[in-house]
Amino acid sequence: MPDSSHILAAVAWPYASGPRHIGHAAAYVPSDVFSRYQRMAGNKVLMVSGTDEHGTPITVAADKAGTSTQEIADRYNRLIVEDLHSLGLSYDLFTRTTTTNHYSVVQEIFTGLLANGYVFPRTTLGAISPSTGRTLPDRYIEGTCPICGYDSARGDQCDNCGNQLDATDLIDPRSRINGEKPKFVESEQYFLDLPAFAEVLGTYLQSRDSWRPNVLKFSLNLLDDLKPRAITRDLDWGVPVPLEGWRDRPDKKLYVWFDAVVGYLSASIEWARRTGDPDAWRPFWQSEQARGYYFMGKDNIVFHAEIWPAMLLGYSGIGARGGTPGPLGALDRPYEVVSSEFLTMEGKQFSSSRGVVIEIRDLLSRYDADALRYYLSVAGPETQDTDFTWAEFRRRNNDELADSWGNLVNRSISLAARNFRAVPAAGALSDADATLLAASKAAFGSVGELLGRSRQKAAIGEVMKIVGDANRYISDQAPWTLPKTGRAEDLERMGTILNVALQVVDDCKTLLTPFLPASSDTVHRLLGGAGEPGEWAPMPEVVEVDEPTAIGSPSYPVITGDYTGGGRWESTPLPVGRSLSAPTPLFRKLDASIVDDELARLAGGG
Repeated sequence: MPDSSHILAAVAWPYASGPRHIGHAAAYVPSDVFSRYQRMAGNKVLMVSGTDEHGTPITVAADKAGTSTQEIADRYNRLIVEDLHSLGLSYDLFTRTTTTNHYSVVQEIFTGLLANGYVFPRTTLGAISPSTGRTLPDRYIEGTCPICGYDSARGDQCDNCGNQLDATDLIDPRSRINGEKPKFVESEQYFLDLPAFAEVLGTYLQSRDSWRPNVLKFSLNLLDDLKPRAITRDLDWGVPVPLEGWRDRPDKKLYVWFDAVVGYLSASIEWARRTGDPDAWRPFWQSEQARGYYFMGKDNIVFHAEIWPAMLLGYSGIGARGGTPGPLGALDRPYEVVSSEFLTMEGKQFSSSRGVVIEIRDLLSRYDADALRYYLSVAGPETQDTDFTWAEFRRRNNDELADSWGNLVNRSISLAARNFRAVPAAGALSDADATLLAASKAAFGSVGELLGRSRQKAAIGEVMKIVGDANRYISDQAPWTLPKTGRAEDLERMGTILNVALQVVDDCKTLLTPFLPASSDTVHRLLGGAGEPGEWAPMPEVVEVDEPTAIGSPSYPVITGDYTGGGRWESTPLPVGRSLSAPTPLFRKLDASIVDDELARLAGGG
């Protein structure tokens, strides 16, 4: 990654229509690993997201619960904030799309695109539910793809062949909500003129050689079938259309996909205002040295690799029609789109309705957050679909976290505390000592380079290799046998071995901090570091914002935090003589019975 000082980590916005499950966490955790590394490496990071609170998923959830859309949005915004906070996700701001700030920024982007000629009105056919009279958004219509014949294509895109579609293109369309055949009626809407960006999008995407190959190939293929895309809908729930004759209409709103991607910008602007410097967002969006990384699942690639860049280009006055930047100024396109593949559950797709789901809060009520973070980092769907199984979760926790890393921490600190009560001094180094220390120190370069490119599986694999080497080193050197001789030179040798082991533990603690912040913070304190939790790996906090939303909610919670005082990405010599005491086990070992228990819970639907 090129040297840069401002890193935007833009994380996909979860729908506030229900609790989040670990399939969602598979996209959220990598963004936090990346952001924590970048902060440790000395870069300024702005990690933003929030709950996506418009669109059909919210209204469907409200109908099922027999309550209002506002109540559902408020309920799940608060629940999701709690879940993501429990995972230790270090957002600078996690907010929501129903703030007055968000409405204002969304409307500004729409107005700027319209002024530059990239938004136009057109009469089109829209889908209506015959039983309710409500609009059916494209993603809530399924049918057979007219191009490849896939029988579960959506009304906006076929996930099998990747082509963009209109709901009217589908063969035998049906509602995903109740299975009925939608009724198509004429309606005037505003469209984003995507074909006007074909040339500039092509140039932009062809320059993205650092992207994951699967993401770049998919994005380039989208250029072959660019069509104007509706950005308003006949809805009663969403951001008002900022036009005379439309602004106060209860049946016309900006489409949820349009307002959701603007959230990255509106959250950045809200964060800046809350810092007391309203322009603090600009270096992350308008600097040659800024880099914007967008984290999501693969079903959102089209929005982040094609549509959002087109919107940013159009607002900045770049496209077939030219134009001038709006009042916010020219805005940077994504530097990289970091898309994860899908996570399945015991061989099945996650489905709340069928009970194939593990909610984040449910899992964290029984297991440590770092255990889940580790599993998703080392075995998650980084470049291919991956299956979560309880047997593998237990194996990874026990064999790799507890028996390998946890054992290295425990045996090194216990031996030093029992025999020296402090970090011992090192004498002359043997070849084995020097080799291990050199490998541990060199890992900062190789692991950092991998993390900078979001190759997190390879990165954590490199760290765990050092952990394995260190465990073998201690076993081979057998320092516990040396005091038995009673010779001063053997006691000195024991001190050298343990000094080396403790230094490698300290290095690995630093290397693992982006992945395992809570337990790495514990190791820092076990090694005699700062005594207060969170000083090494700062953790997020939930703050109640006493500010009405655009939908009338009197207040709302946000995730934020001060992450400036944490550890640095470097090997730091452990001070000789620093006091040590015997540690408690770092990770809980999981009994074999948890596999059957969890499978039974899954079969029972909860």
